[in-house]
Amino acid sequence: MSETITAVYSNGVLHPQNPLSLKDGQTVILQVLTEETVDEAEQVIQSLVAAELVTPPQSRGDVESVSEEAWRELTQRLEASGGKPLSEIIIEERGPM
Repeated sequence: MSETITAVYSNGVLHPQNPLSLKDGQTVILQVLTEETVDEAEQVIQSLVAAELVTPPQSRGDVESVSEEAWRELTQRLEASGGKPLSEIIIEERGPM
């Protein structure tokens, strides 16, 4: 599972701004992007959009957030799939066309 979070660094510890769906003691891999890095990336994206080389990304406000309950249900369904690729699961759930 992949999750993007915002955290504040204080006294040698990262403090997440929202609860995480992790087990106590679980190991994670972090990629730290400062706000400056994100701002630089946004400037690059805006330049590419202005040059009409890419279409603008969706605004985060346009995307509905997923409830914790729905997230857990999806996680359980994916774990129960026996390692099938997500594309196969989606095709099976669509049923015959």
